[in-house]
Amino acid sequence: MKKFIDSLVNVWKIEELRSKITFTLLILLAYRFGAQVTLPGIDATQLGNLTNQTDEGIGWLINVFTGGAFSQASVFALGIMPYISASIVVQLMGIAVPYLQKLQKDGESGRKKINQITRWLTILITLVQAPGYIYNLNSTLPSEAFVPEFFSFFFLSISVLILVTGTIFAMWLGEKITDKGIGNGISLLIMVGIIARMPQSFIQEVTSRTTQANGGVMMIVLELILWFIVIIACILLVMAMRKVPVQYARRTVSGEFEEDSMGGSRQFIPLKLNASGVMPIIFAQAIMFIPAAVSGLAKESDTAQSLAGMFNDPFGLVYNIVFALLIIIFTYFYTAITVPTNKMADDLKRSGGFIPGFRPGVETGDYLDKIMSLITFPGSLFLALIAVLPAVVVSLLGVQGAWGYFYGGTSLLIMVGVAIDTIQQINSYLLNKHYDGLMKSGKNRKAVA
Repeated sequence: MKKFIDSLVNVWKIEELRSKITFTLLILLAYRFGAQVTLPGIDATQLGNLTNQTDEGIGWLINVFTGGAFSQASVFALGIMPYISASIVVQLMGIAVPYLQKLQKDGESGRKKINQITRWLTILITLVQAPGYIYNLNSTLPSEAFVPEFFSFFFLSISVLILVTGTIFAMWLGEKITDKGIGNGISLLIMVGIIARMPQSFIQEVTSRTTQANGGVMMIVLELILWFIVIIACILLVMAMRKVPVQYARRTVSGEFEEDSMGGSRQFIPLKLNASGVMPIIFAQAIMFIPAAVSGLAKESDTAQSLAGMFNDPFGLVYNIVFALLIIIFTYFYTAITVPTNKMADDLKRSGGFIPGFRPGVETGDYLDKIMSLITFPGSLFLALIAVLPAVVVSLLGVQGAWGYFYGGTSLLIMVGVAIDTIQQINSYLLNKHYDGLMKSGKNRKAVA
């Protein structure tokens, strides 16, 4: 514990790191404040129906990513969901569109152009989603929720403009955190939104256990122990990797090349067990909403209604079996997109590196692809298990649904992944400070970016 406190003190001693953390916290505070501001013309006390709507379906997922802003008809109701959608679309289009492929190879200039394309696509997606959100408000909320004679074309135009502006502002806040703060801005906005819902969910669970004679304090302690075990499992999943040994060749005094196991800055290729992150869960979640939506159109059919019942229950057996299978499939698909083993082999060949026992080039690429396929299978099974774990704890332990969602799935993986990334960035600053201290005889000095 003392070591942890000392580490926190050291973090606060570095002036640049202190300013970055302070800046990040202020930006996150501004984002959370905006999430509480209801759209003009709407009575914030009449949002009960909208809150009930976000307890299940696609509304729940959007509400999680926006930190409850969706259910509060906030100016940040759409949050950064359009930006996430645009990023996924641009990433997938990069496979088939030659222009985007060229930009991906152009380094920093190409990355800037891709970011610009993503921003414009974000605005287009928001312009489509915003009217749909306003129409949903009109059909979901009672008439007294709106200011009399205010729901008109003027209200629609103003609301759409505010929602588009809110999304752009949220995107700008995320980019500012990335540039001048600590950690990945967009990911931090999502994580803060998820964490904001945690205290309320836990209080509901405690109230349910203590007031309804449903296990009492002992059951709450058991749930917390299980929760910490799941968090540790998620950390292991995020950080697990297969290290492929690499050797480098260097030129000797005679002009010949010899193998050098110490010639490179990193003597292995890290292949992550879960290279796709949370994207397979998000893709699978989006697919799972389709059967319920389609079956809802055929209200007279008994088969359609039974199908809708199965896929509307996120804690049901059929739902979670199909959900887990989709996650495994999408894990292989997304890993194949995001981990270009052939490019890795070419880069290794250009740098004079090679994997012992394999020829540089095609043979190395095939070997890396084989390893990736082998480690993706257990990684996908582990990811599917984490995703369906909320349904398991809700069914077996009788945990409240809102608190059960924090036992796995998208929420927990995002929280763990973002936290690890942010801590690693802070550690890099601490490491640099340590080196500065050695060079400056222990005297503190301002860190240089």
